[in-house]
Amino acid sequence: MRIIARRTLKLFWEKHPAVEESLKIWYKKTFSAKWEDFGQLKNDFGSADWVGNERVVFNLKGNNYRLIAKIDFEFQLVFIRFVGTHSDYDKMNSKTGASNI
Repeated sequence: MRIIARRTLKLFWEKHPAVEESLKIWYKKTFSAKWEDFGQLKNDFGSADWVGNERVVFNLKGNNYRLIAKIDFEFQLVFIRFVGTHSDYDKMNSKTGASNI
């Protein structure tokens, strides 16, 4: 899968070093994947949740952090839409990225 954009992850882990290793593992596993559908993704990331609007939520570092990605299985693209703490995630709409505040 082609991931857009790794820089988003790097900027986040520079501010939150506790999640750096988890983000690197997610990136490596996702980059080498050839998922054709959510079922195949779910085999690699059992705690991932499909939330609609082509978006998947990944739990990171014991569910203390969340990553939302828009997945285009046909073109093998992953667009990072959000990476943050679980509490930041709770303040937003996972389908649209809009704040719930």
